[in-house]
Amino acid sequence: MNKSMVAKHAIWPKEEDIIFNLSERAQIDENIYGKENVINSTIGALIDDEGKLVALESVYDEYKNLDNTLIASYAQIAGQKDYIEAVKKACFKDYIPKGHIKVVASPGGTGSIKLAIFNYTNENEKILVPNWHWGPYNIISEEINRELINYDLFNEKGNFNFDSFKDQFLNISYNQERVFTIFNTPAHNPTGYTIDDKEWDKILDLCKKVALEDKKKIILFIDIAYIDFSGEDGKDTRKFFEKFSNLPENILVIIGFSMSKGYTAYGMRSGACICVSSDEEIADEFYYSCSHSARANWSNCNRGAMELLTSIINDKEKLKRYEDEKNKYKNLLKERAKVFVDKAKEINLDILPYRDGFFISIPCENSMKVCEKAIESKLYTIPLKMGIRFAICAVSKEKCEKAPKIIKEAIDFVNKKN
Repeated sequence: MNKSMVAKHAIWPKEEDIIFNLSERAQIDENIYGKENVINSTIGALIDDEGKLVALESVYDEYKNLDNTLIASYAQIAGQKDYIEAVKKACFKDYIPKGHIKVVASPGGTGSIKLAIFNYTNENEKILVPNWHWGPYNIISEEINRELINYDLFNEKGNFNFDSFKDQFLNISYNQERVFTIFNTPAHNPTGYTIDDKEWDKILDLCKKVALEDKKKIILFIDIAYIDFSGEDGKDTRKFFEKFSNLPENILVIIGFSMSKGYTAYGMRSGACICVSSDEEIADEFYYSCSHSARANWSNCNRGAMELLTSIINDKEKLKRYEDEKNKYKNLLKERAKVFVDKAKEINLDILPYRDGFFISIPCENSMKVCEKAIESKLYTIPLKMGIRFAICAVSKEKCEKAPKIIKEAIDFVNKKN
């Protein structure tokens, strides 16, 4: 007898989230052996050199000063009007594209991804992502019966593999009316890669050629979760936004904005889905479609977080205090990355091209076995389909220097066994 009570579409394998499972194991080891003797690179959040979660004082001092009624109140479905304007300023800064821009609040960047995929793809359609990508893209897509198709992210020179992208993009365009593709840039999770201006030009030229066929609909989703930890001053890596100005009306750009990383507001679950279109009617359609989905899924988002962002963005002194504090940790992240990358090069550990961000990825086979072998040396990483992810955001500079050797030894050991 089938005892299942859940609807057929909601039956999924009984498996724990691998990241949280390994993170829990790392914390157990930290309690037994001491934090100083464990390298825990499982956490996708900014951790200071003492192993404590970074919560920016400039952010949380302001949050605690908010009137209780502003924190407790319901928010508008699409977000407060002043929040919507604050999101535009925080996202684009000096590089706002020319066109019609609409914003709908979402619970973090994840909520913006769900809004975009649900509203801009049909059931059984294929979504284009690189072979190295954030795992939850799969979960979000498969739950609503969409399929991910991969292209190779890197070519033999370690740059964006435009040829592979083009092949898969055209293949989907031949078989579907719409092409929906996700770019996680700047500071890609899990590799730390950032698509540069010349690479964007090639991508957009391809999109414009396919868009010459009027019935084609092209949706570019840009996941910018880590943008505030990219570039030298936070502005130079935003310049690519201007490239989305005055695109053909059948090319829609959707940007996933998040407060989680840049404002260390992981648990507040606050973000936004932003559209850029050359056509006012299409932009309005985006606003009402996504607002309807928001009402159906989570009603409204975190009002306190909206008030927080609005307060910081619109006050020069508060904004400067925030930027100065954030840049201190951005520099710390760059120092950690340099130590890891330099050490990897010294010992001939193969890593994927890194430019910015929280993570560095190491290609290898049998990634779970490599992770388990490294755990014997009290080093915890995250296994991926094609390698392992090391979170420099969570590991001190001293430990970042030690980690490459442990990882290389684990890979070499597993390779010999196989």
